[in-house]
This record gives sequence, C-alpha cells and structure tokens, in this order.
Amino acid sequence: MPQHNRITFNWIARMAWRDSRRNRSRLFLFISSIIIGIAALVAIYSFGDNLAKDIDNQAATLIGADLVLESNRELADEGQHIVDSIRGLSQSYAEEQSFASMVLFANNGGTRLVQIRALSGDFPYYGELETVPATAGTTFRGRRQALVDKTLMLQFNAEVGDSIKVGEVMFEIAGRLEQAPGQSGISSTMAPAVFIPLEYLPATGLNQKGSRINYSYYFHLQPTTDADALTDGLDSLLEVHRMGYDTIASRKRDTGRSFSDLNKFLSLVGFVALLLGCIGVSSAIHIYIKEKLTSIAILRCLGATSRQAFLIYLVQVMGVGFIGSVVGASLGTLIQQLLPLVFRDFVPVTISSDISWSAIAQGIGLGVWISLLFALLPLIGIRNIAPLNTLRLSLDVPSPIKDRWSWAVYGIIALFIFAYAFLQLDGVLQTLAFTGGVAVSFMLLYAAASALVWLVRRFFPTSWSYLWRQGLSNLFRPNNQTVILIIAIGLGTAFIATLISVQGMLITRVSLSASENQPNMVLFDIQSSQKAAVAGLVKAQGLPVLDEVPIVTVQLEAINGVTAEDARQDSTLQVSRRALGGELRSTYRSKLSDSEKVTSGEWIGETADGDTARVSLEEGYAHRIRVDIGDELLFNVQGVRVPAIVGSFREVDWNRVQTNFRLIFPMGVIDDAPQFHVLMTRVPDEAVSARMQQAMVREFPNVSIIDLGLILAVLDEILEKIGFVIRFMGGFSILTGFVVLIASVMISKYQRIKESVLLRTMGASRRQILIITALEYFFLGMIAAFTGVLLALGGSWALAVYSFEIPFTPNITLMLLLMLGIALLTVLIGLANSRGITRRPPLAILRKEV
Repeated sequence: MPQHNRITFNWIARMAWRDSRRNRSRLFLFISSIIIGIAALVAIYSFGDNLAKDIDNQAATLIGADLVLESNRELADEGQHIVDSIRGLSQSYAEEQSFASMVLFANNGGTRLVQIRALSGDFPYYGELETVPATAGTTFRGRRQALVDKTLMLQFNAEVGDSIKVGEVMFEIAGRLEQAPGQSGISSTMAPAVFIPLEYLPATGLNQKGSRINYSYYFHLQPTTDADALTDGLDSLLEVHRMGYDTIASRKRDTGRSFSDLNKFLSLVGFVALLLGCIGVSSAIHIYIKEKLTSIAILRCLGATSRQAFLIYLVQVMGVGFIGSVVGASLGTLIQQLLPLVFRDFVPVTISSDISWSAIAQGIGLGVWISLLFALLPLIGIRNIAPLNTLRLSLDVPSPIKDRWSWAVYGIIALFIFAYAFLQLDGVLQTLAFTGGVAVSFMLLYAAASALVWLVRRFFPTSWSYLWRQGLSNLFRPNNQTVILIIAIGLGTAFIATLISVQGMLITRVSLSASENQPNMVLFDIQSSQKAAVAGLVKAQGLPVLDEVPIVTVQLEAINGVTAEDARQDSTLQVSRRALGGELRSTYRSKLSDSEKVTSGEWIGETADGDTARVSLEEGYAHRIRVDIGDELLFNVQGVRVPAIVGSFREVDWNRVQTNFRLIFPMGVIDDAPQFHVLMTRVPDEAVSARMQQAMVREFPNVSIIDLGLILAVLDEILEKIGFVIRFMGGFSILTGFVVLIASVMISKYQRIKESVLLRTMGASRRQILIITALEYFFLGMIAAFTGVLLALGGSWALAVYSFEIPFTPNITLMLLLMLGIALLTVLIGLANSRGITRRPPLAILRKEV
C-alpha cells in the first residue's frame, strides 16, 4: 500500500490489473454492450468521409457539363440571346428537351410512361452515358436509335436491336442505359429514361403547343471562363427570364449538403444504439460493483482511501472500454464495406470503401469517453463503501438519488448528449427537440416496461403450473436487468414495427384512392381536337369516362398591382417573389368536385360579361403566396392579361387520383384559351389496362397515361429500398439489445448457478430447469416486443391521423408475428448462454464458480 495514502498511478494500475485477473472476461462483457453502437458510428463516419470525398472527385460527372441552364418553357428571344452569348464562350454546346410520354415496345406491345430525353451535341462532357454495348452512348446520336433504361429493358424483356415507339416514330434500341450523369437507382425507378436524338423529336409529334417540356442547355466552357463568376453576373437576368442554372461547384455544394444531412441523421440513429449500450454498461457495472463490495471494504481496512478504491475500478473500466472501442471500430470498418451496397440506389456517385482513420479515431475516443461517463454512475458509489462492509454484508451503496455527485454525472451525460446532437443538427431548437425526444422516448419505454412488470407482479398467475410461475418470477430476481432489456430490445422492435406500419399505410393511402368507383387511370396531354376521339376510344374499350377536365397554363403577373420587377426593386414588399411570373396549371368549372371544400369566402361558378372573375385558390397555396380574400390578381393567359379577385379558399384532398388544382377559374373567363385535356377512367384489371394503353399509344401517341397499378408497384419498390435502409440501421439497436441480453445472462450467471443448484438439490431435473429458463426468456422477449409494438402502434396512429389523414388500420397479424419472432430469438440467445449451468452436477459447478 502506498505510504501516507498518496495516490500513485503505478500502484493504481497494478491493483486494477490484479483485481481484474478473475473478472477480465466479465469486464469485457460489460463493455461489449457499446461495441455495436461504436461499430455503427465508425461505419457511418467512414461512409460520410468517403461520400464527401467521392462527391468532390465526381462532382463534374453529376452535372456532365461546366454550366447548365434550365427552363420549363421555350425561350423567348431575350432568353435565347443569353444562351447564344454563353455559347460563344464555350468549347462545345448541347441541348436537351425532356418530358413525360408513353412508349410502346414492339416486341410484346408493352407500354409505359417514361421520361423522354431528346439530346443533341456531345453531352456529357464529364463522365459518360454508361451503356451496353459501351459504344451505344455515342452511336445512337446520329441515327434513329434510342437508349433505354435497364429497368425498362428488364420489365419488358427487351433486347438490343428491338424497336420502341416514341410518338409517331419507331426507334431501334441501340443499347441498355446503365447510368447517366446525376442518376441514382431511385430516380430511375420513379422515372426511367429513354434517350433519343433531338433531331427526331419533331417527327414524333410530341412537342406540340401546350406540351409540358423542360429545356436544358449544356455548356463546356473555355478553360479561361469561370462558370460561377459568369452565373453571378447573369443571376438577376436569369431570374427575370425564369431560368435556373447549375454549375459544378453549385452541384457539389448542394449534393454535399444533402448527403451531409443524411450522414448526420444516420449518425444520430447510431448514437441512439450507442446510448442503449451505455445504459446496459451502467447497469452491468452497477451489479459488478455490488459483487465487489467485500473486496472494496477489505481494501479500505488495509488503508486504501475511497479515492484510491474508486480509481482502481475506474482504470479497469477505462481499459476494457478502450479494448471494446477498438473492437467496435474494427467491426465498423468491416460494416462500412457494406454501406455502399446499402445506399447505392440513393446516391448519384460511385461510393468508395476506403478505410477512414479519422473515423476510427473518433469512434475509439467516443467509445472510451462514453463508457467512462456512463460507468461513473455506479462507480461514484465506491466513495461511500466503508470498512464496516466486511462485517455487515447487508450494507449497500447509498441511493444515487441522495448523492450530489450522481446528479453532477447525470448533468454531464445530458450535456454530452446535447453537445453531440448540436454537432449533427442545425440550431439549438432542433438540438433541444432531439435531446428532449431521446429523453422522452427512454422515459416512455422505461415507464411502459416498469408498468408491464408491475402488472405482472400485481396480477401474478398463481393458478399456473410451477414451471410457468417460476419462469415468470425469475424476471424479478435480485440484480435482474429486466427493465433495461425491455428498453433495449423494445426500442429496436419499435423501429421495425413502425417501419412496417408506415410502409403499409403509404400503400394503403394510394390504394384507397382506387377504391369503390374512383378513377384508377388518368389520360393527359389530350389536345382539344382529339378530345372526342379519345373519349370514343375509351368507350370502345368498354370503359367509362368518369371525368374530363380542361387544363390551361397561366402565369401570375401581379398581386395587388405588385409585379415581379417591383418585388425585386423593393424587398420590403410583402409578396412572394417566387410566385410572381411562375406558371400554374389551372382549370375552369361551374361546380367544385367532391374532393374540394370551400373553407373561406364564396365560390361563384360563372362570370357575367364585363365582370371580374372571382377565382378560388387552394388554401395552402394562398398562404404561401401571401394573399387573402378580396386581393387582386393579374394573370397572363397565353399572352392575354386577365384580372381576377380572390373569391374563395379551398381545402383539397390530394390523396385522390383525380385532377386537383391550386387555381380554379369560373366559367366564362378562360374557356376559349389554348388548352389541353385530362380524361379519367377506371379499368377492372391489368389485362384491360394493357389493352387500353396499347390501343391509345397506337392511335394517339402524344397522350400520356398514368396507371394506378404502376404507381403502386413503383411505390412498393421504392418503399422496399427505403425500408431496407431503415431496417439495416434499426438492426443496430436490435443487435445492441441482444448484446445487452447476452451480457445480462452472463453477469447474472452466478445468481442463476445458485438457483440451479438449489433446484437440482431439491430434485428438479435438467429438463425442468431448461423449461424454466426458456419461459423466463420467452416472457422477457414478449414483454419487450409488446412494449416496442405498443409504442410503434401509437406513433403509427399519430402519423395516420395527423399526417396521412387516413383511417388507422394496423396489421395485427404481422405485429403478433413480429412479437413472436423477437420472443423466440430471445429464448434462443438466453438458452445458448445458459447451457453450461445444467450440463454438470451441482457440486462441480459450485467448486468451479464459487
């Protein structure tokens, strides 16, 4: 013992090493609870570092050019002059017109709504159109050929050399499109692309007046021209002409910001898993210190101070915390190799999987710090262990609630959680919300778990058989970790159950719109001259025409006399600059549809000659552009100025598959304006839908079709991809819960040995002990899963009622199966870690363990 009670690190370290000789495996088991959390964070940090590096390296291939100008309408002379002036500063120039249209595969008659991209020039200038065969990305440009997205080729079993009809023109499929600049797996699923040469677009007949076409202009600038400086000088002019722009630097910035937010979100998910493990560490160390009361008291009798005793066990925790963090960081580095596969459908760049040493260092440092921080809660109780504990083993550590240092540790933990969240989120309010959310979530789980345990004890089934009663009562044994396991496993279960419920609700939300006699097929881009013929073709197929709606494109030029130019010159004007000059799809009608309800003002369905029209605005849009009932609006309808007054606001049910509008005119105002039409019908099955689409594409190739069945299929595919990512991340919490479970079983092994010996001595068979153990873990798993499912159902109900606004219909069968699966997995893990207790006779076990 050091003289004069002087603390020397060498002596502390030697005592910590000696004391740990019989307990090193147990100490490492305590810290194993944080390994999964550290692994998750190291994997996410490494993924973020690699992604940021890859975005920097591949930013040019995201945009494919030095500068891109975009417009949703054909350029006027002034806009074309801007394009021409930039073209004079460029080495090369390309143009693209893109829009949604139907295509028909000649080999099997299959039809699909796709994104047509009519391209001229040598775009992309950075990267390439990745195709099979590789030369197709170049050779298709000068011929009547097309590149077809790989998802379409697979869906319709098409091969290179087959034909595809776009509008009035039949194109040969030159190649399968694997990748285009800026394209991700999700974007190709939602809007698969078909590339054709721009020179053949007029022959297709798809670029008619009123067609919704996006125009893109790609510039490969001279080396001496700076794209960002150029756009800075043209910014105000581009805004006047409603043209957007993108440069390599701006795309890098925007993409980096978007995926930085994703990485921060994933870090918070991993951090929650780490917090679960830390709670397990704190609980395990608490039991460990209670078992060490006699050893600590003997040290006190030999002259060690409370501070020396405290530091001995603190060093033990730091040592195993460091080892556990290194193991977690190594595991995280391995997991990081999988993350590019998990996120490849969501990221428009090729993700590398290099080892990030900075991420490993962060993970190890965070692991040591957080294991030490959460272990402090039970460790500070060592200060209160007196030499008298050697004689009175019933003496226990005073309650942490009465120890001021315990409250200081609680404060440091809360401050640490706040600081970590602040580094991942934007602003104090979001950080407070996250920190409060974490606290409330754990409190709810703790309260639910405690309440369920209390109910089981309060209404204990005394009439059950002995084995069932013994298995259930084991949940309340001394030094149990029942509540902490319920929290850990329950939170992971809640993740998975919420995902299942939300995915089902999103599918239901779309499916409900097709219920009863609602339309499930929408035909749009119908020209006025085709309206009667298209309706006749629909009826000829034996299908009803449920609705026909005219659509007129208008521009909002002024609000209460304030124009876009006025708003630019005077920033104090309370108007929406984005709304002024923007295009709107509007319609005219005398009556509102059943998906609309007037919430303010009055709807007048007809306007007499000479009167000013009283239009109706969707209430959300009205609030965004800052107008009220009675305000004056000025619209440009295909070159004609049309004044109007805001007459009413409407609430619109956007969930319905039908035409809904932000702006509606009454009859007698824009009836004769240039327009196209939308027709809605209902098809009974996929066969009729396919026959209908084939006939429509052959007769009217410019008409596009939205099929609800396709929407559901695409939505299900997207949700499945998103769901996989969420399940992957939620799996860290599930795994953490099971690691805490394994640690709990091993920690309480001595207690179980004594119970097993007692039961064996009293005549219990090995089979009976196994049944009792299995029932204990079954009850533990069921209570934990039930707690998680209960919270998931509560959250899903809130989403259904307040967000999706649909009836809440949970899949009870699926929830029960999930609970049963979690319970059985818990039983398997519990039995696997308890098998050594029943294999040998009681005396042999006691000689080894006691």
